[in-house]
Amino acid sequence: MYDLTKIKKRNICIMGLMGSGKSIIGKDLSKHLKLKFYDTDKEIELKTKKSISTIFEEKGESYFRNIEEQICTELLTEDNCVISLGGGSIINREIRKVIKRNSFSIYLHVTLNNLVNRLKSSNKRPLLNKTFNRSKTLENIYKDRRKFYEKADFIVNNNDNKFNTLEIIKSELRLYEN
Repeated sequence: MYDLTKIKKRNICIMGLMGSGKSIIGKDLSKHLKLKFYDTDKEIELKTKKSISTIFEEKGESYFRNIEEQICTELLTEDNCVISLGGGSIINREIRKVIKRNSFSIYLHVTLNNLVNRLKSSNKRPLLNKTFNRSKTLENIYKDRRKFYEKADFIVNNNDNKFNTLEIIKSELRLYEN
């Protein structure tokens, strides 16, 4: 198991826009480091017994964001785990505080064109489902969140090969082992 005390943090969190690969990278990284893995969107769905899209449709975004804050702040106090955060969780001030205090944060940066391609057939993204111009919507979301993402402890591009991205993250974490 990876010793997070070497980086003076309780856990590792992965953040980025929808479609950036947070769940895939987070799951693979947790296996490599022999740490537990949590996906906050999956945890929200388990707790509410509803899909994220259904929560948005039935209760609205602010209701979803309240549940997201509860679950994220709870998970971000866990020890020895990798947490994949929902793309919008970073807009919440309380979540950002808990990340800064407890987590080694990794931002997966992906170009807008790649995000549009990755998400073109997805119908599980409430913020994209009711828009005609996904590219413009993603660009606006990115502009709103960029300043928060870029405060991550480590920024890595995840445009091409997830294996390369994982190797870069592993190399970064190895810097703290001495």
